[in-house]
Amino acid sequence: MRVAICPGSFDPVTLGHIDIISRACRIFDKVIVAVPTNPDKHFSFTVEERMEMLRLVTQGLNVEVDCVKGLLADYVREKHATTIIKGLRALSDFEYEFQMALTNKKLNPEVETMFLPTSGEYMFLSSSMVKQVAGFGGDISHFVPECLVQRIRERLSKERNGKA
Repeated sequence: MRVAICPGSFDPVTLGHIDIISRACRIFDKVIVAVPTNPDKHFSFTVEERMEMLRLVTQGLNVEVDCVKGLLADYVREKHATTIIKGLRALSDFEYEFQMALTNKKLNPEVETMFLPTSGEYMFLSSSMVKQVAGFGGDISHFVPECLVQRIRERLSKERNGKA
């Protein structure tokens, strides 16, 4: 069985994330969408909330949603995966992701990183952009799965107004 890990903060999950995950599912028998815990970083949604949203929007795909505690290279080994899937929106993403791929390869020589360019319609899309638009009350319905629009809008507008 060919298993791949698709890591990301998914804070919140966007249509760009779903694009990469669904395309990875056509290549691999199983894709583990891995949500990291990082106590040093501020997230708008908890790990549990992000995992719940991902489970909701990946129903019907050969996806398992899980939490990563520690190094991704170790997690890949633990899950008997062979590949890390990373989406690239633009050339600016490549430098950082290439550095991470080389680090993971050094830590786990059996792992390969596969870069998937995002579909053209999502090249501009990021979780940060969604947070900014939603925080100012803008329409995010073109950026996130329909079933999550209200939940994301409510959380991010409260956060922007200091109520979260």
